[in-house]
Amino acid sequence: MREVIESLVSEALRSAVESGLVTLAELPEPAVERPRDPSHGDWATSVAMRTAKAAGMNPRELAQLLADAMADHPDIDAVEIAGPGFINLRVSAHALQRVLRQARNETDRFGRVDLGAGRRVQVEFVSANPVGPMHVGHGRWAALGDSMARVLEYAGYEVQREFYVNDAGVQMDTFAKSVAARYLELCGREVEFGADWYRGAYITEIAREILDAEGEKWADADPAARESYFKETAYMQVLEHLKHVLHGMGVDFDVWFSERTLHAPGPNGGLSEVEETIESLRAAGHIYEKDDATWFASTPFGDDKDRVLKKADGSYTYFAADIAYHKDKFDRGFDRVIDIWGADHHGYVKRMEAAVAALGHPGKLHVVIGQLVNLFRDGEVVRMSKRTGEMVTFEDLLDEVGPDAARYFFLRRSTDQSLDFDIGLAKEQSNENPVFYVQYAHARICSILRKAAGVETSDESADASAIVARLVSEDAPLGLLSADAELALMRKLAEFPEVVENAAVQLAPYKLTRYAEDLASSFHQFYTQCRVVDPDAPDLTAARLYAADATRLALASVLALVGVSAPERM
Repeated sequence: MREVIESLVSEALRSAVESGLVTLAELPEPAVERPRDPSHGDWATSVAMRTAKAAGMNPRELAQLLADAMADHPDIDAVEIAGPGFINLRVSAHALQRVLRQARNETDRFGRVDLGAGRRVQVEFVSANPVGPMHVGHGRWAALGDSMARVLEYAGYEVQREFYVNDAGVQMDTFAKSVAARYLELCGREVEFGADWYRGAYITEIAREILDAEGEKWADADPAARESYFKETAYMQVLEHLKHVLHGMGVDFDVWFSERTLHAPGPNGGLSEVEETIESLRAAGHIYEKDDATWFASTPFGDDKDRVLKKADGSYTYFAADIAYHKDKFDRGFDRVIDIWGADHHGYVKRMEAAVAALGHPGKLHVVIGQLVNLFRDGEVVRMSKRTGEMVTFEDLLDEVGPDAARYFFLRRSTDQSLDFDIGLAKEQSNENPVFYVQYAHARICSILRKAAGVETSDESADASAIVARLVSEDAPLGLLSADAELALMRKLAEFPEVVENAAVQLAPYKLTRYAEDLASSFHQFYTQCRVVDPDAPDLTAARLYAADATRLALASVLALVGVSAPERM
């Protein structure tokens, strides 16, 4: 609809210039937007105010001239001049009825935009250390990253989802020592447990799985060999568990990238990716040596200080590996890279942007910071798992509230805001629960369609698509849809493409949950105020069934974008 209105404004300007009523060297962009107050209309433009000086006219005079040119268009119901020269436009019922046909004809393609034009985008998210269970913050980032990828795909991008496995470094050795120690304890040996080792109950569970599978054969083995074996075995157990939990929420990755590969020697014992990256930066003049260390000159690229990549003892910093990782991303041909990091990485953004710029890809990295999740139950903060007495993991939460509620609640707030997750509300089957409210709107429409078709509610084989094929007529007289609730529903449907576009441009899936609730609310009001199935008014019934089905399709699409199911029965 935005394109239609912008075209009308542009045509009015062009017509005024061609007729000699306005003198302009070039036509300005129409730039229409939604008024803050819906009572002012559906769309507004400040083009008259922006153009008046160049045209040598009073802004309101120019606005009136343009308004007169648009007033008789069949897509426009009313045009008003406001303030110093704003033009407010209200879309006609005719144009809104066209949106209904578009929604039903395009089905799951309705709302798609072509912002991406096939450009390749990588979204890297979650990326938890493979040394233990994911916390609820990881769950939020999983929902955010996957939904973001879905939206970008819907907006015309080719998207790859990637999980960066932090499987190198000291934490992996500490993990191996921790599991080995618990294994020895289970074998009846006394062990001195390191102060900085991992102490969660899950460590004992991993050790017990190894003991059950292999017995006590590792109890008297060489400690170095035991820890090496336990590192790999426990690592793979945790990694497979992470994949299992994420899959349970509908999140699957195209690539699981191992940090170890960045440090591995190249072919025939050549340079590792980390070493190659440093040499690449050196060749470009961005590396220098000082105090026996190797430094990246990041300040010319906006960082607040230069960064060490190789320490005096010869070891590489985490940042060196991160630069190599991002070089690898762009070497794979991505046009844009999106990273989702936890709030504790906020100070890391500038240096990473500087590194990507130095690698020759300025402006192509976008870092989204995911804020923390606070769990509540009955108004009380929840920090401990009832099962283990330790922190509530993402898996615990998923088991309790289910994937639909978890995903939806994780996406209800902007990523720059911390999230208060009410466990009780997420489990509640009432209109107070937002995901239930939206899903119920979809299920209610399916129920209406079954009723209209005379299908028994208990007939599980009668799905909505089959019923619609024989029930909803393409020739439905949509001109009968003129009641306030009908127009409000159609207006809300017309917003869907721009919501998708805004969510894609701003990387903001929370706009979809907000829209889903608004669309569900508009439908519930329509259902309350308009009798959908009326035997005494078959034409009006046909039109309202058409509107209901268009809404069903849009609800299913927006729920799919946030990764939530659209049930036909509740």
